Amino acid sequence: MTAPVATGAAGFLARYEGLKDHLPGARKPWLNQLRADAAVHFAARGFPTRRVEQWKYTDLAPVAQASFAEPLTMVEGAIALPVPNAENRAVFVDGRFRPDLSTLDGLAFRVGGLAQGLADAEPWLGALAKPGTEPLAALNTMLFEDGLFLDLPEGVDGGLLELVSIAVDPGRPFAFHPRHLFRLGAGAKLTLIETATGRGHCLHNPVFEIDVAENATLTHGRMLQEEATVFHLSTIYATVAAGGTYDNFTVAAGPRLTRNEIHAALTGPKAACHMNGAQMASDGQHVDTTTALDHAAPDCASRQTYKTVLAGRSRGVFQGKIHVHRVAQRTDGYQMNQALLLSDEAEIDSKPQLEIYADDVKCSHGATVGALDADSLFYLRTRGIPESQAKAMLVEAFLHEAVETVTDDTLRTALTRALDNWWARQEASA
Repeated sequence: MTAPVATGAAGFLARYEGLKDHLPGARKPWLNQLRADAAVHFAARGFPTRRVEQWKYTDLAPVAQASFAEPLTMVEGAIALPVPNAENRAVFVDGRFRPDLSTLDGLAFRVGGLAQGLADAEPWLGALAKPGTEPLAALNTMLFEDGLFLDLPEGVDGGLLELVSIAVDPGRPFAFHPRHLFRLGAGAKLTLIETATGRGHCLHNPVFEIDVAENATLTHGRMLQEEATVFHLSTIYATVAAGGTYDNFTVAAGPRLTRNEIHAALTGPKAACHMNGAQMASDGQHVDTTTALDHAAPDCASRQTYKTVLAGRSRGVFQGKIHVHRVAQRTDGYQMNQALLLSDEAEIDSKPQLEIYADDVKCSHGATVGALDADSLFYLRTRGIPESQAKAMLVEAFLHEAVETVTDDTLRTALTRALDNWWARQEASA
């Protein structure tokens, strides 16, 4: 059984109307109201266009004009899983939790499918996402069916956990909208490795709501590696309390169109946020990292460093905004985007921003764009290294430099492997 074909915003709204009495939590008035409000917002705005400032450089017309049919039944049968990066992993197929493919036994905290944990999730679900101003968050809120619900109690070290999302090609365009909800209690600690793979002409539209309490630490590594027929549009909302840390590193390499959007707020003194990553694109691909960081308390620190490599006729975008509130004295903020263009047809749009209302701050931002360094390439050639190998060495060095900021060995190895796999594909297709 499949849903009616959805065409653009109107199609998704029609899908919501047809499914609203059958979606998870349909008997919960608070969730019905949350979905209904999101539908109103999405109906008013639809998909964002390039006339919207934060979408100026990324055109969603291929998504807005496409027709997506979403499966209503669970995918059955054998599923090819990626190589594991952690002993404990939660697996989702087309946005639905698959306990039979997951390994979560013996964990000292609550983790599993959101659809089965909605009663416990009520205080946090919808607390951070902004469907009123973010249309993709509204679309997700309307139609999410499942996601990862993680509740880490105070003082617990959750170790290493992997979130695996797999898109299975049903032979027609499809879409799914997982809602992931993470809550870390005071002093808790977790390293999460997220892997997104899959194929087919699909829209993967996840939303994350992340609450990091006092002195807690979440290290969140993301590897977006779907095939070049996939639209991956993810939105992360994170809030970090006093003394807490949210450390995000994203490798975006694969989808036809990627939007990695992060909204983070430092709400207590000495909170910290690190948002780093590497984004790569080849012929016909578009990759966009957009961040919005609120320094809303004194003595907080943030670091953002993103590296972009573009090959063929591809386009990259980096937009990053740091907002320092008046109360946020002694803020220490840094933001940098570095882009390497491997083709005359590649394009990069870089827009770092600072908005500062406090007096005692140390903030800086910058951007660099260039081709492979001719002197370095010449030096390697004079040492007898073939040109193709010399170029590979320089590109790999540029990308690997980004991963040096990752302190967890397992996560750093996984991220490095993702970078190397992308470059290997470029060399194979050359």
